[in-house]
Amino acid sequence: MVDAVLFDLDGVIVDSEPVWEEVRRAYVAEHGGVWQPDTQRRLMGMSTGEWAAYLSDELGVDRSAEQVAAEVVAEMTERYARRVPLIDSADGVVRRTAARWPLGLASSSPSRLIAAALDATGLAGAFVATLSTEETARGKPAPDVWLAVAERMDVDPRRCVAVEDSSNGVRSAAAAGCRVVAVPHGSYPLDPDAEALAAVLLPSIGALTPELLAELG
Repeated sequence: MVDAVLFDLDGVIVDSEPVWEEVRRAYVAEHGGVWQPDTQRRLMGMSTGEWAAYLSDELGVDRSAEQVAAEVVAEMTERYARRVPLIDSADGVVRRTAARWPLGLASSSPSRLIAAALDATGLAGAFVATLSTEETARGKPAPDVWLAVAERMDVDPRRCVAVEDSSNGVRSAAAAGCRVVAVPHGSYPLDPDAEALAAVLLPSIGALTPELLAELG
């Protein structure tokens, strides 16, 4: 039985991963750092503190981690103010799912970007609980954020379905005990080990139906 459905935000509801990559790549170049071939894959799922420290310490950006976080998030906030890139049909999927199960949101985005995205898409009222990895000890692939959201909702994570797009997100949700529906972004395919952890692999968020979710129970 499925007691709740837990969604990631970036790459599942909003197509923000390319925006994050564009903003952080430009920031690294502007501040003397060097973007590495595996940087984007490593960043996906990190908490704000983790990726800010990575840019500052590992990529050679000439700013403190605190400055990196503040300045990159400010640029993302400006981008969202102009347009939140909602993934086609994601809002309808969320609303259909919310009509049947309580929903949680477990995101690596900062809390203010989560709020901006949900307000702009009209989905704020669909979720019983939302949580940023800013509020947990570790970002994804650690399970902390999923466990914390399940605790806030008073549900057993082993009786939850998690919807994720990235390798670190899938690893994170699986480590929390959730059954994972993976909807990988076309530009960021799953690593083989992460794909093996998913109960279901979907080509798009529009393929996520209440019937499919019920079968996972």
